[in-house]
Amino acid sequence: MTPHTFTLLPNTRFQPTEAYGEHRSTLLSATALAQAKTVISTWPGYAVTRLCSLPALAHTAGVASIHYKDEGSRFGLGSFKGLGGAYAVARLLCRELGQRLGRTVSHTELQTDPALRQACADITVTCATDGNHGRSVAWGAQMLGCRCVIYIHATVSEGRKDAIARYSAQVVRTSGNYDESVQQADRDAKANGWFVISDTSYPGYMDVPRDVMQGYQLMVHEAVRALPQWPTHVFVQAGVGGFAAAVCAYFWERSAEQRPVFVVVEPEQADCLLQSARAGEVVAVKGELDTLMAGLACGEVSLLAWDILASGANAFCSIPDAAAVDVMRLLASPQGGDPVIVAGESAVAGLAAALLTAQDPAARAALNLGPDSRVLLFGSEGDTDPALYQQLVGRSAAQVREDAAV
Repeated sequence: MTPHTFTLLPNTRFQPTEAYGEHRSTLLSATALAQAKTVISTWPGYAVTRLCSLPALAHTAGVASIHYKDEGSRFGLGSFKGLGGAYAVARLLCRELGQRLGRTVSHTELQTDPALRQACADITVTCATDGNHGRSVAWGAQMLGCRCVIYIHATVSEGRKDAIARYSAQVVRTSGNYDESVQQADRDAKANGWFVISDTSYPGYMDVPRDVMQGYQLMVHEAVRALPQWPTHVFVQAGVGGFAAAVCAYFWERSAEQRPVFVVVEPEQADCLLQSARAGEVVAVKGELDTLMAGLACGEVSLLAWDILASGANAFCSIPDAAAVDVMRLLASPQGGDPVIVAGESAVAGLAAALLTAQDPAARAALNLGPDSRVLLFGSEGDTDPALYQQLVGRSAAQVREDAAV
């Protein structure tokens, strides 16, 4: 991989033997994961996504193994977000209808009871999105029969807008950046009596983002069940941090003392978690947040995520856009017999950071990355913006797959 300048910030608040604890168990837990699995596994199109072994790349990087969980096929939505937003919609509808009816409403009833389906038609869910979360919320709303309004900010591509609209959602484009679109969605929801299904948490708004994060953990569970050995290192990309926190919490809850070295990775133009770690408190990154990694272009940290990552992450890392593009091309044309992977620009930040770290002696030493290391990565999306993917890689996803089949 071409060398790129990157930042690696060891987390001074990390406590290697700190127990997961009762408080964090109220945020994310094995019990709640089991509930999410029961629901999500019944949805049409559910299938375990593939875990790819990359032995040739591992050899080049000087580690024992690299495994990449490829979420590009998830529910036909192109990303892991299908596990979170749609699950949160289902949980919200059960809670709201249960309150109206004065009884418990199950997820099975939502899908089979005509009267409840009719009641869902009077409920509107909404959120702001860079693309993938909004697509999941829109898909979940269509599946469960409620109305949906999705807000996108100024730089979200037309391709991502159209992909959301396919699920019968009303799509509203706002001026400003992602965080400003979040604020607009919240204001309009309050004015119209809608329900916000956000993947970021803030004071007074915790339940729905917790459901989103719990859905994400099913992806981690699938990966761990498929791994030949427990990983020693996990590099995970982050926007607001919910995805990274869900992964971190899964390993922390199961083994406080044997959890993998955990590295949170962000674009250098949108590194709110790294800056918060540096400051020792949550801080926001302002401005355009101008990064190709659109799904990670977030300037404000989710408070629920920070509860876990503040002391659960070993290090925070930021990388340039060029590194992500290099890795997209590397996965599209692998060497040494590794499988071809179609990976979007937001999918590869974790792998990019792992490879940059592997070729930097000081960074390798800081993370204890060596020939016995077993690296796990989560490829969070496929070509969710096909036109951009073709522009960056030089071939369409279909052409990449066709070339691999020859």
